Amino acid sequence: MSETVGIRKLKAHLSAYVGRARDGETVLVTDRGTVVARLVPPSEADAATRALRDRLAAVGVAWSGLKPLGMPMDRAARFDEPASLARAVLENRD
Repeated sequence: MSETVGIRKLKAHLSAYVGRARDGETVLVTDRGTVVARLVPPSEADAATRALRDRLAAVGVAWSGLKPLGMPMDRAARFDEPASLARAVLENRD
């Protein structure tokens, strides 16, 4: 069963809600009545991570779970002026 909690109440009682997630409960976090996040038990989070890795592998993408290292500098775009990034994006859409 999951409980819904607003951000303000979550901040005030964070350790209690984290404990509930640790104990197997899912906590839905709301902002002005709209669900914006979930605190889930570690086993559920691990299962979601495995499912994501499987989906990425199915399309030929490998992910170690770490932060991406970025594009090699020789392949990175160089921009001389701020507006050139927007122009590059527009040109890439063609």
